[in-house]
Amino acid sequence: MANENTAKSGHQKTAAGRRLSKIMFNDYMNLHQKAGEGAFVVWMAIVVPAELFSGFENVVYGVPESHAAMSAGKGVGPLQCEKAEKMGYSMDLCSYARIDLGTAFDGGKDSPTMGLPKPHLIVSNNNNCSLLVKWFDIYHRTWGVPHFILDVPFCYEPQNARDLDYIVTQYRDLIRTIENLSGQTFNIERVREALENTRDALANWKRFLKTAASRPAGLTAFDSFVQMAPYLTSRGTKTLADHYRLLAEEAEDNIAKGIYPVPNERYRLLWDNIAPWHQLSRMSSRLASLDVNLISASYTYCIGTVEGELDLFAYDGGDPLVYLARMQNSSICPHGMSLRFRAMRRAIEDWGVDGVIFASNRSCKVYSIMQMDMLKRVTNELGIPAVMIDVDHADMRKYSEEQSFTRIEALLEVIDARRKEAKLS
Repeated sequence: MANENTAKSGHQKTAAGRRLSKIMFNDYMNLHQKAGEGAFVVWMAIVVPAELFSGFENVVYGVPESHAAMSAGKGVGPLQCEKAEKMGYSMDLCSYARIDLGTAFDGGKDSPTMGLPKPHLIVSNNNNCSLLVKWFDIYHRTWGVPHFILDVPFCYEPQNARDLDYIVTQYRDLIRTIENLSGQTFNIERVREALENTRDALANWKRFLKTAASRPAGLTAFDSFVQMAPYLTSRGTKTLADHYRLLAEEAEDNIAKGIYPVPNERYRLLWDNIAPWHQLSRMSSRLASLDVNLISASYTYCIGTVEGELDLFAYDGGDPLVYLARMQNSSICPHGMSLRFRAMRRAIEDWGVDGVIFASNRSCKVYSIMQMDMLKRVTNELGIPAVMIDVDHADMRKYSEEQSFTRIEALLEVIDARRKEAKLS
């Protein structure tokens, strides 16, 4: 059992963490300021390629899902959810949606960022979230704001040429829509420049994640959960590229100095699902007290990849729209089970994972629906013990800490028993 100091080492703010806080503050303040000065405001889903908006002189974007995650992390998730529930929205709906609706229809009150400035256009997609289109359509019906829906095919295998062309065609429609609504002219060279920044950022993001291979690991999954935030709000910027370079350098430098987030690491686990934003500090510290390190998470290792892969799929300087369309399926939710399993197998084998926590998420059915079958494949085909716990990524009312840790501690006992058997044999 780790001592008290070790337990506290699980989630401490580093130089990268302090820099992150400044970036996020500036991103939200700049969004509000530019909107107030007359910029064209887009609300977008997290997998919509934000680099497209860089092609315009004065288009800014907000990400309701990212804002909802921040609200949950700051402890106001249930408050905003309850506002939506009082309006008649079911508690069974995604907590991101309830937080966003509660915030938007209360004028940004109680939000850590004063909410998001009212949009001129909403852009959603239908391959990453089964609820998103309906959620965003509420604003279309209530405010009369145009709603552009990207129709992205689900993938049971790597994306085919027909699907890629179909997505590119929709990007061109989206560009024309923004030109018509904003009166601005699109410049593809600005997108190319943004993608070069994104390429550099993602290369260093992968460097950062690969420090999980160190023993003890050079990061925790909680670090990656927090540090993914500017990828949603600063995509295509030099700020993001510089930050991820410094993040990777800091993690590598700490390893060289023998500094680790969980120095007494005995158990190396992988997390499958969205982060439990309201539990990051408490869960990481409690796990560290058990000498447990969540060294990887499917939610963050998918960033910058294509279906079923773990390595970076980098921008090659070609047609920006083609690259963005190819990356449209970079998140986990649009993937069939074989693709999900292939990437997870790589992570388990490359980074020396001892066990997997499948977090069945009450707010994300698309992410969670295959988890029981994935658990069986991980245990039966890879021989890696795994456990299922119940969480909600943004509504702490739907999470039981003691129930979850009872199951996690049972997983640790299985790992210990297998190690003992291996020694005896």
